[in-house]
Amino acid sequence: MQCIPSFLRQCLRLALVFSVLPFLQRAIAQSDPPQSPDHQNDSRTAQSQPTGTVNLPQNAPSEEINSPMSSSTLRVGPGDELEVTVYGAPDLSGRTRVNAEGNISIPLVGYVRVAGLTNSEVEGTIESQLRQNNILKDPQVSVYVKEYTGSGITVAGEVAKPGFYSALGPHRLFDILQSAGGLSDRASGSVTISHKGTTESPVTVEVSKDPTEMVHNNVELYPGDTVFAARAPTVYVLGEVNKPGAYVLNTTAAVTVLRLVAEAGGPTRSAAAGRTRMLRRTPNGLRELPVPLKDLLRGKTADIPVSPEDIIFIPSSRTKAVVTASAVVATSAATAAIYHVY
Repeated sequence: MQCIPSFLRQCLRLALVFSVLPFLQRAIAQSDPPQSPDHQNDSRTAQSQPTGTVNLPQNAPSEEINSPMSSSTLRVGPGDELEVTVYGAPDLSGRTRVNAEGNISIPLVGYVRVAGLTNSEVEGTIESQLRQNNILKDPQVSVYVKEYTGSGITVAGEVAKPGFYSALGPHRLFDILQSAGGLSDRASGSVTISHKGTTESPVTVEVSKDPTEMVHNNVELYPGDTVFAARAPTVYVLGEVNKPGAYVLNTTAAVTVLRLVAEAGGPTRSAAAGRTRMLRRTPNGLRELPVPLKDLLRGKTADIPVSPEDIIFIPSSRTKAVVTASAVVATSAATAAIYHVY
């Protein structure tokens, strides 16, 4: 009988706790600041976001790589080869070549004019023709230009075989230079690339012998580009030297008379060093400059800088007749040996 009052006391305590609990919850809710809808959305997003990922703002700038010319800006022309794919209709798909009138032939449609259009515009034209002829209700067409025969790459300047090269598939600078036979002996190694439609801002690339720089400078070319290999500055050392010929200046350092004479193997025993002279082309014609080669060799006078296309002529001590400037120029033009000054 004594356990009954204790049981009643426990029931009263539980009833009291449950009656106070709602008031406590309400007080806690009022003490917390209300959350804004954006904060609630962020909380839901954060809860749903997988571990290890980061949310970026929707207006975050994305890095775009804009090529000077993409396939979407090239125009189809006569002779180009197209690969047309009509999804769900293999009988209408296949390869075709643009004829001289600028048209291609599509089964069940006939000739469709595509000259002067981009590949995306060709896709829209073919889709429109398929709908107009009630061949397909909702055609999906893809066009890939296999070959731009009328938009090749022009290679000019100091290459072995300058000319026009078809841009079949992707090309890089060294591929085109190899097709053109490589750079000539007179090339400076500086190549200028003019992209079609942007001739005002050509790109200059240095053809280096360093493997790392070669990979970096092997840029991609596009149909319609023009590649020009520049000619290196050239000077001539003629007369009584051991290696007369044309010297290509593949260097950015200053070139002087002594350096060139040294590259030419120095004067021969029969050279009249005291009568050495240099011919320089000026707007007013050839100008003859005396060169005190004896004093230069003995270090008695300052060395003389050389300009491109200068001609250094060391006569023979046995030569009694006066050699004219025109004869020296003719000799330099006929010189077969070509050397490089690095």
